[in-house]
Amino acid sequence: MRVGVIADDLTGANATGVGLAKKGFTTATIIRDTPIRLLDHYNAICIDTDSRYTEKSIASNRVKEAVELLKQWDAKIFCKRIDSTIRGNIGIEIDSLLHELGESSIGIVVPSYPSSGRITVGGYLLVEGTPVQETDAGRDPVTPIEKSFVASIIENQSRHPVTNISLDIVLSGKKEIASSMLAKIDAGYRIIVVDALNEEQIEAIAQAMVYIQDKMMIPVDPGPLTSAYAKASLQKVSAEQRLLVTVGSVTSQTGLQLEYLIGKTKANPVYVDPKKLATYGGSWQQEVDRAIKLGLESLTNETILIVTTYHPGNKLLDLKTLSKEENKTEDALAKRITDGLAAITRKIIEKTKYKISGCFTSGGDVTASFVSVTYSSGIELEDEVIPLAAYGRLIGGHLDQLPIVTKGGMIGDAKAIYKSVRFLQMKSQS
Repeated sequence: MRVGVIADDLTGANATGVGLAKKGFTTATIIRDTPIRLLDHYNAICIDTDSRYTEKSIASNRVKEAVELLKQWDAKIFCKRIDSTIRGNIGIEIDSLLHELGESSIGIVVPSYPSSGRITVGGYLLVEGTPVQETDAGRDPVTPIEKSFVASIIENQSRHPVTNISLDIVLSGKKEIASSMLAKIDAGYRIIVVDALNEEQIEAIAQAMVYIQDKMMIPVDPGPLTSAYAKASLQKVSAEQRLLVTVGSVTSQTGLQLEYLIGKTKANPVYVDPKKLATYGGSWQQEVDRAIKLGLESLTNETILIVTTYHPGNKLLDLKTLSKEENKTEDALAKRITDGLAAITRKIIEKTKYKISGCFTSGGDVTASFVSVTYSSGIELEDEVIPLAAYGRLIGGHLDQLPIVTKGGMIGDAKAIYKSVRFLQMKSQS
């Protein structure tokens, strides 16, 4: 999920960018006219339009140009960074942004920046408890702030009427905030100023914005609302998507990596009995069917589904003895195990009602079986997650273009699988 921020000065762009970086976004601040080809490695971009003190027409055009660049970059969330003392061409730039994004776009203005002493109450912006017009911002030599009522400042520049959501609504929680927003939107308002005294209230406002799905909600703020809204949107997308992790390696290193992943994600793995797969008899299909059924059921609650033959309580299979019993080579039985895991993985992806946004495979033999079982031609490689762990997409077959991360069983530290899964999540949300 890509986040685009339009800021009217460089310092503000950086401040908002740092907030996004702290939420886990790979962020950069850029100047106008930066080539789009340089932006692919980021999922949050802050554009400095340098328009705070320009003429109104110039400010409007620069916002329009920034929106066009962010659209080409495929931004999913658009944000307007404003000065924490509401100086500049705020109304003009909000209007330009709303016009470029279409009739469904709604500007939610939260000028509060609690950690910097800025709060909004009754629609008035206070700086360290003082109305903003009585601070240095009121004596700005270029654009002095003559009022502290935020809606009036915006309306003086905007062609849109502006309304306010008061603190009593905000204190009632995200559901009441969302209901109030919807009522204002239904009444025809496209710019809504919202009171906030602290970070928790800003987070509630952000969550209310995420709740409203049929409108393009635009954070307009000095940074905190943008960060909170981006995080809330990311969490919503993460809750809706599903990732599949298939692990066939039986090394102790794999065990550490799985334990770390399970500890961080609270996932409940589907354990597959390797002995029942190490055969050409009927138990192979029975175990595959059992694991598929359990996996499909688990996806109702699991956003990260782990399918693995590695269980901390299991002993290593004695393939030598099994090969004599089956009258097959050890390599042939080992491949039956990896083919079983691959078949389970493929069928879960094909049968589930949920969208599988990507998969991870650990163990070279498991990956090879998965490519074979899905009738893929191979993997189109795009990036490196960690050394010897690659990200790409399946080529052709039943799961064409499915994003995948592959890693050797002995590769990486305890965090390796977790890092790979997080990488997949970020890629699928971009």
